[in-house]
Amino acid sequence: MAPSLKEKNLGEHKHPGISEKRLLNLITELMIQVHPHHRAPEHLTLDSQFETDLGLDSLSRVELISRVESNYNLNLPERTLAEVQTPRDLLRVLQNFQPSKPVHAPQAPPPEPHSTLKETIHPEEVETLVELLEWHTRRHGERLHIQLYQDDGNGEQITYGQLYRGALKVAGALQERGLEKAEPVAIMLPTGADYFYSFFGILLAGGIPVPIYPPARPTQIEEHIRRHVRILENCGAPILITLPEGEEAARMLKSLAPSLRAILTATELRSFAGEGIPPVLNGQDIAFLQYTSGSTGNPKGVILTHANLLANIRAMGDALDASSEDVFVSWLPLYHDMGLIGAWLGTLYFAALLVIMSPLSFLGNPERWLRAIERHHGTLSAAPNFGYEYALHRLQDSDLNDLNLSSWRAAFNGAEAISPTTLEAFTEHFSAYGFDTKAMTPVYGLAESSVGVTIPPMHRGAVIDRIEREPFMRRNKAVPAADEQTPALRFVSCGLPLEGHQIRVVDSAGKELPERETGRLEFRGPSSTSGYYRDAEKTRKLFDGEWLDTGDLAYIAEGELYVTGRIKDIIIRAGRNIYPDELEKAIGNLEGIRKGCVAIFGSTDPKSGTERLIILAETPITDVKERHRLRQRVNETASDLIGTPSDEVVLAPPGSVLKTSSGKIRRNASRQMYEKGDIGQKRKPLLLQIARLALSALLPQLRMVANRIQTSLYALYGWTVFMTLSPFTWLGIVTAPNERLRWKVVQKSTRLLAKWTRTPLTIQQAENLAAIPERCVLVANHASYLDAFVMGAAIDKPFGFVAKAELGEQRLLRLPLEKLDTELIERFDISQTVADAQRLSENLKTGQRLLFFAEGTFSRIPGLQPFHLGAFTAAAEAGVPVVPVAIRGTRSILRAGSWFPHHGAITVTVGEPIEPDASLSTDDPQRLWEEALALRSRARQFILDHCGEPDLTH
Repeated sequence: MAPSLKEKNLGEHKHPGISEKRLLNLITELMIQVHPHHRAPEHLTLDSQFETDLGLDSLSRVELISRVESNYNLNLPERTLAEVQTPRDLLRVLQNFQPSKPVHAPQAPPPEPHSTLKETIHPEEVETLVELLEWHTRRHGERLHIQLYQDDGNGEQITYGQLYRGALKVAGALQERGLEKAEPVAIMLPTGADYFYSFFGILLAGGIPVPIYPPARPTQIEEHIRRHVRILENCGAPILITLPEGEEAARMLKSLAPSLRAILTATELRSFAGEGIPPVLNGQDIAFLQYTSGSTGNPKGVILTHANLLANIRAMGDALDASSEDVFVSWLPLYHDMGLIGAWLGTLYFAALLVIMSPLSFLGNPERWLRAIERHHGTLSAAPNFGYEYALHRLQDSDLNDLNLSSWRAAFNGAEAISPTTLEAFTEHFSAYGFDTKAMTPVYGLAESSVGVTIPPMHRGAVIDRIEREPFMRRNKAVPAADEQTPALRFVSCGLPLEGHQIRVVDSAGKELPERETGRLEFRGPSSTSGYYRDAEKTRKLFDGEWLDTGDLAYIAEGELYVTGRIKDIIIRAGRNIYPDELEKAIGNLEGIRKGCVAIFGSTDPKSGTERLIILAETPITDVKERHRLRQRVNETASDLIGTPSDEVVLAPPGSVLKTSSGKIRRNASRQMYEKGDIGQKRKPLLLQIARLALSALLPQLRMVANRIQTSLYALYGWTVFMTLSPFTWLGIVTAPNERLRWKVVQKSTRLLAKWTRTPLTIQQAENLAAIPERCVLVANHASYLDAFVMGAAIDKPFGFVAKAELGEQRLLRLPLEKLDTELIERFDISQTVADAQRLSENLKTGQRLLFFAEGTFSRIPGLQPFHLGAFTAAAEAGVPVVPVAIRGTRSILRAGSWFPHHGAITVTVGEPIEPDASLSTDDPQRLWEEALALRSRARQFILDHCGEPDLTH
């Protein structure tokens, strides 16, 4: 058979030495090392799947990329790890890169140490993240805030001023697209400058950021999309921000999530010509939604307010003695609370430098992390236990020549179970490179407490508690082991609660337990969430009175916290509590089992109703006899550790054990897959996944089409009603013999318009309608062309409109406006404006009611604009009261710049008359001016309180 064009291209190598045979030999050598004696070389082809066919997990693929770079003298891009799924993919990448010297150490000279501020950094008065950024921008806008790390030279740098100005552009673009206050906006971006600008841009637009992680591999796109659909359905985000490369995945999301109306790229947002109008926020407003990793089921949106975050950041800073002299080096993903709050927002608060790289940079070569700490004199850095383990075993001494980690004063370890063995091995190994063993800092936290709950004293190092196994498993007692020879369990201290925060351990009845008794861990404090977004049931389960349930088991000893496992993961068998984590690690170390790919869970037997212990372990071994021996070794390991074998050992192919985005084992999801009989089923091909997604999106798409048709028909119907009523209304106003009948026509027509278009019109504080005096100034906010019609329907007494003079130039409008005693005023000729104001004052004195839209104009951006003084000056000079009227809902029905009406409801709130000072004299211009200002302030405050929109004057 003749080779295809693709095969011909693969055969035409650009660079000497890059050949199919050489690459397959490299992969074969790695496979023999990873899976000795269990995989014949003939199983390997260019189209073999690394994970499912060859059993090469993510760490094995990292090793493969490293060997390829070394053999071909290349420095491949970071996304190679995520994107290549077969040897053919990798060969294609190799052909597109020129050979270059591999980067193992920074080639550029180290930067100058991060400058410290002469002034003390204590932004204690700020109440929101927006105020915090503005605070820093005003004081030292040119100070470096973020350094994006790259191996050779310095990457992009962002100052406080640049972050603020760039975020304002994003805010303007979002507001231009109709984003309203407190609407969620999803961010699906990798680590990079765009992420920072987008996050604060959403806040400056009045929205709520919702971080979600971008797709890592095409083969997992179906699971990725379906998970994010659940997030978007829950938060109802109308806008998603992503990269151009992520638009295809985003379009699939849009077809499945009806609330999503716009997909925008970060680039187009930052190129917006204007700037947004920052909202008025307070500490109790939602700062962002942190969706949990979903290891226990559907992801939950943790509500975190500005007050929650600032309280947590301040408490952690006090515990760390954080200052502007610190440099935080991070590879943690920004969609996770440890990277977003602990690393970025913490450095933002204390004016410390953040040096950041993508997680893929770290996975590709963990040396980058350590070299960045050395190069930028990093003082703080964090990683889950996996990060320390990975750096420890991935790097050789030859990679670490001249490495100096002496500046690293706090190495935080959290976000997953902490291994005592990893802590000891890392500190011992890297102490030879200047790492202070007292810098290792195990911590505990969770999204429901913003990020941090406990932290040990600084410069102490890790404390490991050895306890007797039997009392712990049978009686939940953490009894200290008698000596080093006694077989024991080991747990790491996570330290003491942050200032202002509390923890306790309770039993199943909610009774607080004494020290060294294991139970359910609860916490409370100013960082605590108020619950889960739009999920009352899960919020109810979260709270135990004033305390919040962590879902973790723990004990307290000498006031310090020791976390022992997750409540949902505990398996009770023969009166013993079995903690999966220790057993999973032990089984993962067996030859033939994929490390980190073991899930242990309980599954109820449908016949007996008893809980069975299931061990799910991934292996590439296919030989029947070898698999039988491996099952025996797994059960021997279980018996040695927990005193009992499992009920079933399930040996599954690579990729069967489900994990969260942060790498945690999803035991509950794996149990569900086991109970459905789906273990071992091969992941569907990408095209089939896309087809299934498209099919599942069909119904939501049909709903969206139906909704568009419905809204279009409503718009057409609305205009039909308006056009039907308009000639009769015009004729009635023009021919009516007196003012009373003309206003009867206006009220009847406008109320019919509301009724026939099914627009509910609610009058609040209606008792104040009767109190509207004969002589007064009516003042209303202005959000839409509909406002004049609404006032005609709501106010049951005749009044004269004050309108711009340009309306009188329209022939059809001029006559009915004159009949309704409309006062047309000049906006551009100052001398005429003064004369108009004097005329209005005289008219008020003679007994006329006048309606002013005091903002003068309106826009599509929600918010109350500044009030012009004309209405209030006229009221003060005439000595008549001001009646404030707040209109709510018209902007949503018909926005500025649009003639497409939407269905909605309108509320009109009528205030009490605001009387001017009766002692005022028209001969005292200064007092009249002051009185006009006072009338404006009181009227505007009433309207602001009732219009449901933010104050745009701040």
